[in-house]
Amino acid sequence: MQSPLERPAPPFATDEGSSGPPSPRADSTALPRDVSLSVNYLPSKFSSGLLSRRRKPAKANDDHPAMQKRGGGREAFKSGEARMPAEGDEDYDGMTGRWFGDKDGGHTRPHMHWNRFKWALLIANLALSIYALTGLIFCLLTWFDVFEHADVVRVGNRTELVLSTAAAVLASLTSVIGWAGILLNNRSFLAVYTFALWLCFALLVTPGYITYKQRSFNLEGKINAQWSRDLGAEGRLRIQNKLHCCGYYSPFVEATISQSCYARSVLPGCKEAYINFEKRVLSLWYTIAFSLVPLQLVIMLAGLLCSNHVTYRFGKGMMPKAYRLSMASMAVIMDNYASQLAEQYGTEIASDIVARSRNLDSMTYTSGVANGIRPWQSPSPREYE
Repeated sequence: MQSPLERPAPPFATDEGSSGPPSPRADSTALPRDVSLSVNYLPSKFSSGLLSRRRKPAKANDDHPAMQKRGGGREAFKSGEARMPAEGDEDYDGMTGRWFGDKDGGHTRPHMHWNRFKWALLIANLALSIYALTGLIFCLLTWFDVFEHADVVRVGNRTELVLSTAAAVLASLTSVIGWAGILLNNRSFLAVYTFALWLCFALLVTPGYITYKQRSFNLEGKINAQWSRDLGAEGRLRIQNKLHCCGYYSPFVEATISQSCYARSVLPGCKEAYINFEKRVLSLWYTIAFSLVPLQLVIMLAGLLCSNHVTYRFGKGMMPKAYRLSMASMAVIMDNYASQLAEQYGTEIASDIVARSRNLDSMTYTSGVANGIRPWQSPSPREYE
């Protein structure tokens, strides 16, 4: 009857002469912070795509042709598929292909397939671009005094015009960011795009609320106060010239003297014409602003729901920091590996396997990793059976 084996003390675990940091023991209750969570690896927690070969493989793996690919692509949402993409997948990092690589500058991207989320973002951003550019053009034409009564708006509704122009400019810039994120599959751009849509919504409803409030509550009193306190002589003169009137009630009441407006002028007062003009302009202003609110809400909803699914890749396709391997993590894994070998094959064989693995470690990094060659394979325990 064979006596029970003692647990070996691997030479790499605590070596006084070693310059590297000592590895934590496998039986320690608390692992250091720099130890990767990959030491708790359990195959049952991961996708069965690499463990089962009963299904038809969707794409071959370059390193292991007989096994399926690691993940990514259109198949990433299928049952049993891996979620982490491998290098060369059609949606690996969103920065390779025609514009950022092609055949001379990196990887050649295969034929892409747009999913329904990307189409929804495309339609939503197209609608945003159309109404943003349309609004910006009208605002600029008003500032440049292209319309017949544009100067009246610039004088009497300057605050609303500034806010509307800012909303149109921000919406145009947001649509440009959206196009960049959609065409490049860049989720960082789409995150900024989604946040900027809320700012566009705020700037959209602000001039609409201001114009509605001004139009609905005592418009005549506000016009009276504006003419006597806010416009000044230059502002009144510009309104008189555009509306072909003189003075407020008559040429004798708060009038600015000009070639067409003087004491004996036959032109009527500006109050009636100015109030009727403001009624039409303010009604049209808040009607357009509030009619765009449902469309803006749909665009915001599409951004919130679809910006993170522009491809079927999970997250950024990067290994989480807590699961990245380090020297301390490898020491823990090797401790566990040595313990399992000792229990199954004995102390001498386990020590021999660990020693040979240490000797091949430097060869792995110099010849395998640095030159892009497949790493040397460590001896299998089956060789000792």
